[in-house]
Formats: sequence, C-alpha cells, structure tokens
Amino acid sequence: MPVSHLIDGLNEIVGRIVSVVAILFAGIIIYDVFMRYVLGQPTRWAFDVTKQLYGFYFVMLGGYALRHQAHVRVDLLTARMGPGLRRWVEVAGYVIFFFPFAWVFARRSWDFAMTSWRQGEVTYGAVQLPVYPLKIAMFAAACLLLIQGVSEVLKLVLTRSPKPETPDVG
Repeated sequence: MPVSHLIDGLNEIVGRIVSVVAILFAGIIIYDVFMRYVLGQPTRWAFDVTKQLYGFYFVMLGGYALRHQAHVRVDLLTARMGPGLRRWVEVAGYVIFFFPFAWVFARRSWDFAMTSWRQGEVTYGAVQLPVYPLKIAMFAAACLLLIQGVSEVLKLVLTRSPKPETPDVG
C-alpha cells in the first residue's frame, strides 16, 4: 500500500518536527519565569508566544496521533467482536463520523485562515502577534488528519484479517 506508507511517513515526519515545538515553548516559559521571579523583569511577549506555539503544537499533532492510534476510542462494543467484524465497524465509523468531521474541520479552518489573512488579524494581548499562521496551521492539520484517516481505512480494508490460531498438537 504505497499511498498508505506515503501518508504515514508524512505524518510521522510532521509529528517529529512539531514535537520540537514543545521544547521551544517550555524554554520560553522557563525564560519568562526566570525573568519574572529572579530578575523582576517580566516579559510582555512570552505568554502570547507560548499560547500560539501551544495551539500550533496541539493542532498539528492530530494526524500523528491518529497514525499511532493515540486518539480516544470507545471500545465497549467492538471489544466483544471478532477481528473481521471489528474492522468493518471501524471502517463504518470512519465513513459516518470521522470523514465528515475532518472535512468540516478542513473547510471551516480554510475559511478562518483566509479571513484572518485578508483582515491582517492579530492577537489582543500586550504584543500583537499575527493570528493567520495559526489558522493556516489548523487547515494544514485538518488536511493531515483527513489523509491519515484515508490511510487508516486503506489499512483496515486492504489488510488481510489474521488467520485464526490453531492450537499446537505437538
């Protein structure tokens, strides 16, 4: 499944790169705490920057989390199903719930991003940061999530179900 491998690889690369952002915003928070409580000179920009970075970090890891099956699941019903039926219930869940959500997320975040870009939207804090990069990241994240869903469905549909185990007679 070359398409699935390509999508998985893309989300893996994005996830690993974006995970570095956590180190960056943790460093900024430590710097701000040091400036505020040790030197008595709080920064005006650190809170707004870390808020933007955290939003970027959180939203961009959706496809990566789905790739690694780290999303919340309710397995109450599927836990009692056989592997074949479970796979088809998961496919139905993607078709009925996931893809419509991901499509609306992509469509609306595109609208938000373009409106923000046209208006030159900025934050309301002490330092006025542009908002459109975060909203463009929301659109990119929605697209990554959507294509990762395609990859997951391809894996469910095209992977052979495991053969039933036969006991050793030896």
